Amino acid sequence: MRCTLSLLGALLAASLLASASTRATASAMDDDGFVSLFNGRDFTGWRIPGGPGGPWSVRDGVIHGDVRQAGRGDQTLWTEASYRNFVLKLDWRMWEAPFENHVPDILPDGTHRLDEQGKEIRIKVMDCDSGVYLRGFPKAQVNIWTWPIGSGEVYGYRTDSRQPPEVRAAVTPKKKADKPLGEWNTFVITLRGDRLGVVLNGVQVIENAQLPGIPDEGPLALQHHGGGYKGTGKFTGPPSQVEFRNIAIKVLD
Repeated sequence: MRCTLSLLGALLAASLLASASTRATASAMDDDGFVSLFNGRDFTGWRIPGGPGGPWSVRDGVIHGDVRQAGRGDQTLWTEASYRNFVLKLDWRMWEAPFENHVPDILPDGTHRLDEQGKEIRIKVMDCDSGVYLRGFPKAQVNIWTWPIGSGEVYGYRTDSRQPPEVRAAVTPKKKADKPLGEWNTFVITLRGDRLGVVLNGVQVIENAQLPGIPDEGPLALQHHGGGYKGTGKFTGPPSQVEFRNIAIKVLD
């Protein structure tokens, strides 16, 4: 009898634990089905390859990036969880664009504008560079930067000459929807199968773009880009002087 009661007690405890877990999950989910990926206090749920003390910190409820603090190697910030089909929402802003860069003038088909001599036209910008990796695949990166084409493009596919013209054109933003440097922007990124949509500040900049070869599943990441500051006192490329907040995901599976 004691054995039976012990078994019933164990089953009841398991039931209560499952119920509590369900309530906790439900409480973390908003009315639209989005679950927060950043608690505003620390990096719970995220992995920093270089460990603490690198370019990422949490300040006043936002993830703050500063390449001046970067260590060696890749220090991109990865989610511990993997995802398949989803809608991802996040706010981002570039708080500084300290690197003088000369970037191509990108045409709607994803190619670069040329002058009369066939030489690539370059435009001077003060640059910052980051982005969001999808399914653990750096090539499938939704860009954040100061280029005239605007944020939201998928550089790895647009610049891949092996891709069909329609693929390269589709991952090129339809218009620039970025707010001025220092202001907050909002991405809504939808990935279903190998099809991508990106809304930036309420503007559909990428629509139903195909990403051939993207993995079926993988983690998300906030890109660490640029370096060369430590030891030299100057940047050797556009750095990830960015901040993120209000990061939430809705799984579509």
